[in-house]
Amino acid sequence: MLVHYTQKHRPQDRAWAISLAMFALAAAALSVGTSTGWDNGTFRVFYLFGAILNVPWLAMGTVFLLASPAVARRCHWGLVLFSGFAAGVMFSAPMTIVRGDAIPVGKDVFDVLPRVLAAAGSGVAAIVILGGAITSAIRYARDRSVPAHGRLAAANGLIAFGTLVLSSGGLLQGVVGHDEAFTLSLAVGISIIYGGFVLASGRRPKLGETDANAGADPGLDPGTDTWDKSHAQ
Repeated sequence: MLVHYTQKHRPQDRAWAISLAMFALAAAALSVGTSTGWDNGTFRVFYLFGAILNVPWLAMGTVFLLASPAVARRCHWGLVLFSGFAAGVMFSAPMTIVRGDAIPVGKDVFDVLPRVLAAAGSGVAAIVILGGAITSAIRYARDRSVPAHGRLAAANGLIAFGTLVLSSGGLLQGVVGHDEAFTLSLAVGISIIYGGFVLASGRRPKLGETDANAGADPGLDPGTDTWDKSHAQ
């Protein structure tokens, strides 16, 4: 995604690259905690990037795809402020000492505020991702005039499905405490989502396709071409 952003400078690619970087940091903390034992610092990093910020930045890519530039900019700066506030909370909030190699559960470690941030951030973001992906996929599937509409519908569907897989992993770990299932769901979910990113960032239309779509970015919803026009200026 970072390569896509440096080549095309699309804001959704930047948001997705940030989300994937956060997932990598959370995965690194998870690997350290489960292999050498958890400590408070490692779990703070895991909780901040894996439970609070990862999904909101993933959703930011959907907002850039579907919303107008003005709305997307406001959401982006709101998310930047939320990220800074969440980081301050997570690195200063009191917590129970964690030990061992089993993945701790947030409700057993933190007070209310960090858990509220995780629930609000991930919950709202998941709704944005699922709603945006499903709506966009339906639009692409129904509009046969859009080049590569089948690929675009599949891309948005993969992002939505991957988000569901990630959410199911958190439910398993929080309710039944199966660490292996949680870890596997993270790997499978992010792989599915990344597949959606790759499909959404596919080729541009070839010469000879309709003028209305000739300059359009295949990662954008044809019903919201405002971003594409402003980006081209």
